[in-house]
Amino acid sequence: MRYEQRLIWVLGITFGFLFFDRNAASFLMPFIARDLSFTNQQVGLIASALSFTWAVSAFLGGALSDHTGRRKAVLLASAIAFSLCSVLSGLAGSFLALFAARFLMGLVEGPFMPVCQSRLASESDDSRRGHNMWVMQNFGSNFLGSFVAPLVLVPIAAHWNWRVAFFLAGVPGLVLAVLIARYVHEPQKKSQPAAGSAGGASAMSAVAMLGHRNMILCVLMSIFMVAWMVLGWAFLPLFYVKVRQLSAGEMSVLMSLLGLSAAFFSFVVPGLSDRLGRRPVVAGCSLLGLLVPLAALYWHGSLYVLGALIFIGWAASGVLPLFMGTIPSETIPARYVATSMGLTVGIGEVLGGVSGPALAGTAADRYGLTAPLFMQGGCAIVGALLALALKETAPRRVASVAARSQLAT
Repeated sequence: MRYEQRLIWVLGITFGFLFFDRNAASFLMPFIARDLSFTNQQVGLIASALSFTWAVSAFLGGALSDHTGRRKAVLLASAIAFSLCSVLSGLAGSFLALFAARFLMGLVEGPFMPVCQSRLASESDDSRRGHNMWVMQNFGSNFLGSFVAPLVLVPIAAHWNWRVAFFLAGVPGLVLAVLIARYVHEPQKKSQPAAGSAGGASAMSAVAMLGHRNMILCVLMSIFMVAWMVLGWAFLPLFYVKVRQLSAGEMSVLMSLLGLSAAFFSFVVPGLSDRLGRRPVVAGCSLLGLLVPLAALYWHGSLYVLGALIFIGWAASGVLPLFMGTIPSETIPARYVATSMGLTVGIGEVLGGVSGPALAGTAADRYGLTAPLFMQGGCAIVGALLALALKETAPRRVASVAARSQLAT
């Protein structure tokens, strides 16, 4: 139990600063776009660059970790590398230079999440697995990466410049690499089935994984809900400043509410999914995501009310750990959890995180900055519809249904 809690907080906080670095470009984009004269299409491509390499490395890094059984080394290397990439972002003097820095950052960040979730899936008690995996992925990333980041980075950029903000963003990851080296252990060899033993005779291919209905649905949900999230990160700051004519300070507060919302719901929603089931919680929270673009587009009253609507709508971010981590871990044999998560994250990032902002940037240049928000709303609706087809995997709900069936017979 002690080690389980230690893993949650060390890995969760590190993942939070990983997202601090990942989201930094979005929060700083109004300053960057002005200084480097970016078009909306270039803004979208910057977001797409990181998503593409994140996707590829998430799958390959997860598969390598499963194959070698080495988790700690991957986590440690990733933490050091993504911190250095933040410094490279601050040195960029052109679109191509920033594109290359974010491209490299995605490459080194990608394996971190699937390997983290693999460790928690194997170290957590069944009754706490959903809670632990959700908190690790959602609390740190959203509290630090989405709530704290704009409140810290935007004032730094306004007072000094956006380059200084990137430089400072890289420091925490280096500190947390020390904590990973000290407190995270490699899994015991006995927990990794030997080649030829039961459950580990041969590698499970991606095709075999996609033979499970839940895996196909999780991959499809990943495509649309990753696009929903990345579109919000990439274009809401520009929409607030350029269309709604809000100040940089007001924009930073509204963007910080995204992280505060997800951090809050990272404690509420896991318990709901463990008790009520994965399917209804994923479907309901995904549909709530429609509220974010609708509020930004059509609410022109009090900013406090707008903030409240955004806070509620961003609860949809909480479904990502479920279909990226928890549901695959309850569907695929434990030895291949990191690979299955890498597959889900990888395809979602490529088809959702890459194509979504790239298409939205082009649409924004042609139709205005409202276009990405309409696309974001459509993604939330599709994600909710896909969730309704999930096969329930929450242990408590599955056991309850089995008990009722046994009584009926």
